[in-house]
Amino acid sequence: MSNKAIDIKNRSAYHHYFIDTKYEAGMVLLGTEVKSLREGKASFNDSYCIIHKGEIWVKSLHISEYSHGTVNNHDSLRDRKLLLNKREINK
Repeated sequence: MSNKAIDIKNRSAYHHYFIDTKYEAGMVLLGTEVKSLREGKASFNDSYCIIHKGEIWVKSLHISEYSHGTVNNHDSLRDRKLLLNKREINK
């Protein structure tokens, strides 16, 4: 198993919006989602974040189903929680 970091960027956001501050956050993922990300099968198109009950959630982030997964594979468009401190969320 490699220790290579997975780095996903939304390049179109820099063209459509002014980016003032960047945050680096973790994301709660399922096992098959991690495997799909390692294969590079993710898309930020039309994804966005919302704050719900003091937590930040990513909506419409597409992570393709794992190619070797079973019927228990993940939903490719499910909502995913971002891991940020309350201080970062309140900014």
